[in-house]
Order: sequence, then structure tokens, then C-alpha cells
Amino acid sequence: MFADFLKSLLAPAPAQLSDTDARLALCALLVRVARSDEHYDTHEIAQIDRVMATRYGLGPRDAETLRAQAEVLEAEAPDTVRFTRAIKDAVPYVDRIGVIEALWSIALADGERDAEEDAVIRLVANLLGITDVESASARQRIAQ
Repeated sequence: MFADFLKSLLAPAPAQLSDTDARLALCALLVRVARSDEHYDTHEIAQIDRVMATRYGLGPRDAETLRAQAEVLEAEAPDTVRFTRAIKDAVPYVDRIGVIEALWSIALADGERDAEEDAVIRLVANLLGITDVESASARQRIAQ
């Protein structure tokens, strides 16, 4: 279903993603964080829908559709690094902290911190050029 999209992510020098593909990549990354602890629950699903609706001005049905597509993509995709590269190319540095905040909002949606989710966020933050201090500040903002 997403063969062309995955092929573009796997290219040695991937082209910048379109806005639609960047949304899908970000949403798939949110799904990956939510699934990383082997417990993908309704709180995380609802939070992903809220993040995507708020970030992109989507209605509830459009956010759900995007998430459903992202769930399929996430299951087919090879690794987190490819998603992160695509997002890094699509999102200016000044907006990347918003990506980390979105990831933390998903990780904390079920009310628990999980080592697997923390590890994925730490990896993504590093690949996006976000420091541990900036990521911790983002987590604290989201936790409040």
C-alpha cells in the first residue's frame, strides 16, 4: 500500500516530503512511540488523533483516517531512523521541539512512563538535533 512512500524513505538521499507525506510520517512516528511498549491503548490512540487534528487543523474523521493509514505504514516501515530523517527534512529546526512535545504527549497519554517509549523518544530527539535538556523540558511541559 505504501511501497512508493517507503521506497522514497529508503533512498540514499531522500527528497523532501510533501506536506501530506510529512503528516503521514509524523503520525506513523507517533504510532511507533505508542506501540513501542507493546501496549497500544485507547488513550494513546485518542491522543494521536488530537495531536494530528490540532497540528494540521483536521476534523475528527480526517484525523482518524490519517492515524489508520499511519498504523499500516508504521507496521510496514523498517526503522525509526528513516521516519526521523523524513521528518527532519520536512520540519524546520525551530518546529522540531513541537514534534518532541507531540511524542511525549503520546508516551504520557496512558498516565505511565515506559522505558521503551522513553528510548524511542531519546533516539528521535537526538536524530532531530534536540538535546536531552530540551526533550526533558518538553516532557515537563506536556506532563503539566
